[in-house]
Amino acid sequence: MSEPLSEQDRIAIEAAAFRGLVAHLQQRTDVQNIDLMNLAGFCRNCLSKWYLAAARERGIPMSHDEAREAVYGMPYGDWKDKYQQEATPEQQRRYQETAPQHAVIQIPEA
Repeated sequence: MSEPLSEQDRIAIEAAAFRGLVAHLQQRTDVQNIDLMNLAGFCRNCLSKWYLAAARERGIPMSHDEAREAVYGMPYGDWKDKYQQEATPEQQRRYQETAPQHAVIQIPEA
């Protein structure tokens, strides 16, 4: 049986896993946020909100736009213009149906 992870190793591994997830989502621009929400209950916007909340909990100044750019790899408006598609009626229906399972993120005030 392996040794328990040190706190420092656990944090480093979690950070690397997060960076891997973000890199994957930046590559998969074909995957729409609404599809992520409908399937998993979170999306790129949720990740950016968790990122922002974590920064603010640690007293690190950060704007919502800065957090989004860290996740999207570009300004959010640019990503929307390049990759976001209009949601279909079926996607919108599923979004409403799955809403109770969507992530709830509390962001501390700046």
